[in-house]
Amino acid sequence: MSITIKTGAEVDAMRLAGRLASEVLDYLTPHVKPGVTTEALDKLAHDYITQVQGAVPAPLNYAPPGYTPYPKSICTSINHQICHGIPNDRPLKSGDIVNIDVTVIKDGWHGDTSRMFVVGEGSILAKRLCQVTYEAMWRGIVKVKPGTRLGDIGNTIQTFAENAGFSVVHEFCGHGIGQRFHEEPQVLHYGRAGTLEELKPGMIFTIEPMINAGKRHIREMPDGWTIVTKDRSLSAQWEHTVLVTETGYEVLTLSEGYPPLPDFVTATAT
Repeated sequence: MSITIKTGAEVDAMRLAGRLASEVLDYLTPHVKPGVTTEALDKLAHDYITQVQGAVPAPLNYAPPGYTPYPKSICTSINHQICHGIPNDRPLKSGDIVNIDVTVIKDGWHGDTSRMFVVGEGSILAKRLCQVTYEAMWRGIVKVKPGTRLGDIGNTIQTFAENAGFSVVHEFCGHGIGQRFHEEPQVLHYGRAGTLEELKPGMIFTIEPMINAGKRHIREMPDGWTIVTKDRSLSAQWEHTVLVTETGYEVLTLSEGYPPLPDFVTATAT
């Protein structure tokens, strides 16, 4: 499958879908606190996406080959859950960390983003893991420009995370996105600089590193969706949808309530 190049109105449609996805997370932020269930967060997100935004939650009933349909509208991955955690009725407690992953479909186009939340008072390790993962994502993003190779992004993320004493999940990666939820290319968060596909203007893909406090190895839970760390160490993930511009990058999944940028990031579009 070839990599699709988006132009003009297609990029505008992706900007709208991306902003809407980020605004769902803005809306959920004040609700992420001790005592709330991820089931309640899922209902809030579903109603906001469908009734306020006039959009569709992409994960709901999503069923790639070999999977049962995903039963909820967002993914909520807590503590040692790496990704694809299914919202349930367990209340969040102080000290938990949770990734909330939102993908909306607006007018046929997908916007995909996720953020980490520290519930109540997190441990030093939990807060550091979330911050390092956030910086790792942004270090990958600022590498994006025509002529860069995907291996440069992966190598930058891996080097930064491992130098901080953490490990990078290999089995899950970023992906092209547009009218389909998952397109080419695959965007690895590890690898060798100077390898893989060369970036060209109009490419749109996600950068979404999953970083573990312990070893990188994973395990799938019996529900067929939830992925956890094999050693039960904490895991964190952040995600943005990024456009390759003529001179650099544009982050499409930003909104008014987005967290402050790392010090080394001077612009969200170049």
